[in-house]
Amino acid sequence: MSELTLGITTIGDLLENEKITRKIPESDNGKSTKKTAGNIPENTEITPVSLIIPDYQRPYKWKVKNAIRLLDDIEEARRSNKEVYRVGTLILHKEKDKNEYNIVDGQQRVITFSLLLKCLLEKAEPKDETKDETKDETKDETKDETKDEPIKFLDQPLKDNDDNKRNVYQNYQAFTRRISLLKEGAKTDLREYIEKNCELVVIITDDISEAFQFFDSQNTRGKKLYPHDLLKAYHLREMRNCTEDEIKQSVEKWESIDQGELAGLFDDLYRLKEWIKGDKPDKFLSEKNLDIFKGVTAQDNYPYASFYKSAYAYIKTANSTYTPFVTGSGRMNLFQINAPVIAGQPFFEYVKHYYDLLTDIRNNNKYVGYFVNGNDIVETLNNRYNVGDGDKYIRLIFDAAILLYVDRFCHNIPTREEIDNLDIFIEYVFIWAYSLRLQQDSVRWDSTLNYILEKSDKGKINSFNIYKMIVTSDSPKSLFKMLSAHLKDIEKSLVKEKYRNDDPDLKKPNSLYEWFMKLFYIKIESNGEFSRQQNFNR
Repeated sequence: MSELTLGITTIGDLLENEKITRKIPESDNGKSTKKTAGNIPENTEITPVSLIIPDYQRPYKWKVKNAIRLLDDIEEARRSNKEVYRVGTLILHKEKDKNEYNIVDGQQRVITFSLLLKCLLEKAEPKDETKDETKDETKDETKDETKDEPIKFLDQPLKDNDDNKRNVYQNYQAFTRRISLLKEGAKTDLREYIEKNCELVVIITDDISEAFQFFDSQNTRGKKLYPHDLLKAYHLREMRNCTEDEIKQSVEKWESIDQGELAGLFDDLYRLKEWIKGDKPDKFLSEKNLDIFKGVTAQDNYPYASFYKSAYAYIKTANSTYTPFVTGSGRMNLFQINAPVIAGQPFFEYVKHYYDLLTDIRNNNKYVGYFVNGNDIVETLNNRYNVGDGDKYIRLIFDAAILLYVDRFCHNIPTREEIDNLDIFIEYVFIWAYSLRLQQDSVRWDSTLNYILEKSDKGKINSFNIYKMIVTSDSPKSLFKMLSAHLKDIEKSLVKEKYRNDDPDLKKPNSLYEWFMKLFYIKIESNGEFSRQQNFNR
């Protein structure tokens, strides 16, 4: 059974004395939340408490405006004579048989308070030996004890990250400047108020999965969730039989991705999965569509579920041996976009895999000289036709087709033939995607969907579902043959005027039609492959 403990601590006790001031007895919680037997005596301390920033934590993101706002709030509370000023909640995961407590939630605030206290301790006024020590002897002794106390929490190294370096330095400098403006005696008063009156509610659990669930609940209260936040919580619950290290590694993969980019990734994968089925997706993933990413669970024992789980387990095992290197085949892909997701740990691997793959495609990074060979089409599209919403919709369906093709037909270490075939496919998919752009002044989301699903009310040329065509092809050669049969010429009279620039320099503005004509009129041979001849005469 996991152990859940609630506590309250002052900032001074936590950061200077490495202890949590008191536990909250069960009777104070309103319900029994402690999962071990017995009541907890009032004001029982937890000590020592060594706070750790785990590897899976994000960088320190608080900027000067956030740090100064916290200081302003504290000073306002002190001026208002608030006896207790609650400054938030700290969620900790306790390492078993250790006094180390990993910060799951509250890292930004704890680092900021540590910097502020360090600054105040360094700037604390020396004790006035001429003072009448009989006035408040206890108070003076407390000052002496804490004045030069180091903040041990700050001794641990932060990740070598630009955000960490910049924000820690800038916030500390901002605190130093602000504190230097305080009147005589005010620095000590401020320090003592932070140490003794500012409090954190602390939640401690020895179950890391439970800690992350508390984190999700705490951070989404009162604000709308990203759909992928719900997926994270769902798949963490499916990891109940995994080790702590496996859970940590999964969360690290997740947290390494910018949350806005993560939302975009799920939007892309959701749309692609719907297009493959021939369905019309919403523009963005929402809570009502989450089942598509919940996948096959450990409890599912249907034949199809057993097949996919067995395939994942086999490939995972094979990739961890010397087999890929002995056979020369390289590591096998664990995932396919049109296959069900495996719930739990594989889901987090799935997300990281497709994030890296799609990022490489969109940045034209790994694929230049490796897959795409500096393809002129990709480079030109990166520099032009990427401004308005219409251009972005066309680029979206272009990238999605490349992602699906790479996912289906390209190994991690491609052969020469795979490299050449992908280059050919890019030419085909350019003709398909940008046919819509040539035929419409304004490309909207609905018209993009209608084009893909062959529902265009005006019968757009080259309107067909390329995604379904890709997943039903058993080889690039058979795919190219189908594409050759489906793609048609566009008469110049049907091309919107702004794309009719006849300048032979295809990288100049508005030369999209010339690109199309150049590629389309490369001779398509009976086997469905471009001939690669350089004679582009019509």
